[in-house]
Amino acid sequence: MQEVAPGIFVRRGADVEASADNADAIANIGFMIGDDAVAVIDPGGSGIDGMRLRAAIRARTDRPIRHVIETHIHLDHCFGASAFAEDHPEVIGHVRLPAALAARQAFYRRNLVDMLGPEAAGDALVPTRVVSDRAVIDLGGRVLEITAHPPAHTDTDLTIFDKMTETLWAADLLFVGRIPVLDGSLTGWQAVLAALKGQRAARAVPGHGPVSVAWPAAAADEERYLATLAREVRALIIKGVDIDAASRLAGQAERSRWRLFDDYNGRNVLEAYKELQWE
Repeated sequence: MQEVAPGIFVRRGADVEASADNADAIANIGFMIGDDAVAVIDPGGSGIDGMRLRAAIRARTDRPIRHVIETHIHLDHCFGASAFAEDHPEVIGHVRLPAALAARQAFYRRNLVDMLGPEAAGDALVPTRVVSDRAVIDLGGRVLEITAHPPAHTDTDLTIFDKMTETLWAADLLFVGRIPVLDGSLTGWQAVLAALKGQRAARAVPGHGPVSVAWPAAAADEERYLATLAREVRALIIKGVDIDAASRLAGQAERSRWRLFDDYNGRNVLEAYKELQWE
């Protein structure tokens, strides 16, 4: 764990695909400590990942773990939640997260069981509190503002702002170094990112990349990539290029700038094409 600001700890995820070797510990996860309680922000990508996170918390404080915040649906961020079940926390998620879990959780769990085995796979927890706009939690001397966003990276995105240190936990609305993954709305993500840039913050914690980055400067590369994707996909649609060909053509100038580009850019183009063809 790295302490990016007083009482805020982040574990950097590996910039690789999930595997048995890394136990799906590929996302930035962590926690914030207040005078009275602890909030976990993204409990990890598997049961093992979550247990390691819980041990890291207990190595630093015995204050109760009262909140587990699942910033969005993707398993690398929320399948460590089961490691915190014994703490009986308030589980906080986007208002659309319960439906997303109902649709995807069993599939994600099967994949993790195949990769890690049933004991290590872990599971997400269904939110006991959902956020449709904004919510506030007080850890004792540390107030966290939680914001639910319209479809962007996914349709279940939350961000967290710690008022005490002016730290914006952007989760997967911000990728740094590792290619952004589109699973919501391209135009929505551009709009959300533009709005977030208006948030005054001393630092941001991305969902993937360094544990702490300058804000809003660190959003520039992602903003450029999303704009490139939108511009080039629109041009290909106007030219009548079909979706499969477009997936091989759009965004290629960005290839040298992102880790895992070949794994995700084609999929991003497919998602963008399906959205933009109806404009």
